[in-house]
Amino acid sequence: MSADAPLWVPSPERAAATRLADFARFVAARGGGTTERDDGGVDAPALHAWTVRDPAAFWSAVWDFCGIPGDRGSDRVVEPAEPFWRTRFFPDARLNVARALLGAPSADDAIEYVREGGLRRTLTRADLHALVSRVRAALVEAGVGPGDRVAALLPNVPEAYALMLAAASLGAVFTSTSPDFGVEGVVDRFAQVAPVVLVAVDGYRYGGRHFECRDRLAEISTRLPSVRTTVVLGHLESTAAPGASPGASRGAPPGTVDWEAWLAPHDPRPVEFVELPFDHPWYVVFSSGTTGRPKCIVHRAGGVLIKHLSEQQLQCDVRRGDRVCYFTTTGWMMWNWLASVLASGATVVAYDGSPAEPSLTALFDLVDELDLTFLGTSARFLDELRRAGVRPVDTHGLARLRTIASTGSPLAPEGFRFVHEAIAPDVHLASISGGTDLCGCLVGGDPTGAVWAGEIQGPSPGLDVAVLGPDGAALGPGQRGELVCRNAFPSIPLGFLDDPGDERFAATYFERFPGAWHQGDFAEVTIHGGTVIHGRSDATLNPGGVRIGTAEITRLIEPVPAIADCLVIGQDWESDTRVVLFVVLHPGHELTADLEADLRARVRSGASPRHVPARIVAVPDLPRTRSNKLSELAVRDVVHGRPVTNTEALANPEALAHFRDLEELA
Repeated sequence: MSADAPLWVPSPERAAATRLADFARFVAARGGGTTERDDGGVDAPALHAWTVRDPAAFWSAVWDFCGIPGDRGSDRVVEPAEPFWRTRFFPDARLNVARALLGAPSADDAIEYVREGGLRRTLTRADLHALVSRVRAALVEAGVGPGDRVAALLPNVPEAYALMLAAASLGAVFTSTSPDFGVEGVVDRFAQVAPVVLVAVDGYRYGGRHFECRDRLAEISTRLPSVRTTVVLGHLESTAAPGASPGASRGAPPGTVDWEAWLAPHDPRPVEFVELPFDHPWYVVFSSGTTGRPKCIVHRAGGVLIKHLSEQQLQCDVRRGDRVCYFTTTGWMMWNWLASVLASGATVVAYDGSPAEPSLTALFDLVDELDLTFLGTSARFLDELRRAGVRPVDTHGLARLRTIASTGSPLAPEGFRFVHEAIAPDVHLASISGGTDLCGCLVGGDPTGAVWAGEIQGPSPGLDVAVLGPDGAALGPGQRGELVCRNAFPSIPLGFLDDPGDERFAATYFERFPGAWHQGDFAEVTIHGGTVIHGRSDATLNPGGVRIGTAEITRLIEPVPAIADCLVIGQDWESDTRVVLFVVLHPGHELTADLEADLRARVRSGASPRHVPARIVAVPDLPRTRSNKLSELAVRDVVHGRPVTNTEALANPEALAHFRDLEELA
């Protein structure tokens, strides 16, 4: 395939059948202008321009098109304010997000739970209603009301969704993290939130191993004085014995109550919903915390719901009856994103465990077994498949799979080609990018448009996304700068906890470019209208005063057969910055002079002489956050002799030892 040809273009029939095409026709019928092409497809640039030009009409159309249940209160949709990030959407509306996600009780599947090792459970909409009603009653008995915080230290299990929905039905604020966090990582997060109820698991399974949590939970409980009730979900028994039901914990710590005992007094009944303002808080989510205590980001209920529905239906073509799996934990905002597909009438497929257990095809086995229509994963996992030579196209049917989504880090062009050549030639590959900060995406997919290797297809509807230079001027195609959004959108957070006057919040997102949301990604727009992310701005290299994105180098190194993983930092050196490349080698390979020469030649020819590493160093492992992102900042701090202030945010903090006192960097 030629480099100037797209990897994938949907057929006219497929494009015309998407939710985005339905939305374009819906908008046209309301007098919003015609953005439908002659072939039934969508003029995506024209549609996006309309969404930015008339935000009130756009977000109003999303509310109606997606069928959000609630009372809009008035015709007011956008209430401008200064600074612009205080703009309010649907200021007179009242709704409850739990009502939107739960829908009506029915025999339709709500959650398909799949645990590595064989455990399977299915909850219908009626089952989920019944469970949520019991959890809600238990929360009420524990004294939980609107504005109180409920915390979950749980795997990706149905009980986590039920707890979130029960809390939201009351107007309580939900926060969660995965049970693989250590004591300090959990306390750093939950102590700031001050939850009144904590629901935790007694253990979990990952990679074929069982992990005990009860000892950690005992210490965590003593360090969260705000918690009045600690509930323990028995999971060790069910992970050890496929088919066993969860519930009673074997020997929960003193002062806690078993999940089943907590729910026992409460029979199922119709769920009640407290109608709340559009901006009522729904979630507290956490930044990665590798440079200090995690920031507690407070997200508004209506804003996150309507943003997720826009992304899922318009950009990812999620439809009623679809079966959607995003590989995630409760400690990553993609869990919150996945939960929202319930509001589209889709089934959540909650996978709990390692995507490589019992083999690297585990997720594709799931696609075939459960007829998934949507599979979400990370660029890192797709790269692992490619390097391992896994080709699901040869071994799996993937008959109903329409969409594969990738996020977490930039997906290299080789990753795009791998998906279409080795997984599913006719799948829509939706590379998406945003973050915990907005609990959604700035740029993402377009199921009616072409996919080009290495490019995210376009900006999210309603968001005026641009790439700016240091002076704040918009840059054209091929010019690299800072990714921003120049208008208000509904899922701008309410703010940070413990931030009087929003000083830290304003400094984090709006100080660099007044009047714009500064995402912190180094990016460029393309001639196709797409976006290429070159890495985090705070990890951008600056040798000789030239800004270089780390992804520009790593994408050239990753395809080398000898390389298992790689990471790039800028090291302060002789009043300048030099590029240092760290590589993890596959077994049986060594960092020889010939391999170093080959790596440098690849970077020189694929990027520029300024990108060529001054040093290449082999290490046994690289540090990653618990959402599987490489932590360049932690490595940079270690190399420069600075402390890494929060190693609990790393999944493998022991990897930092490989970067201390390296003779190669002397």
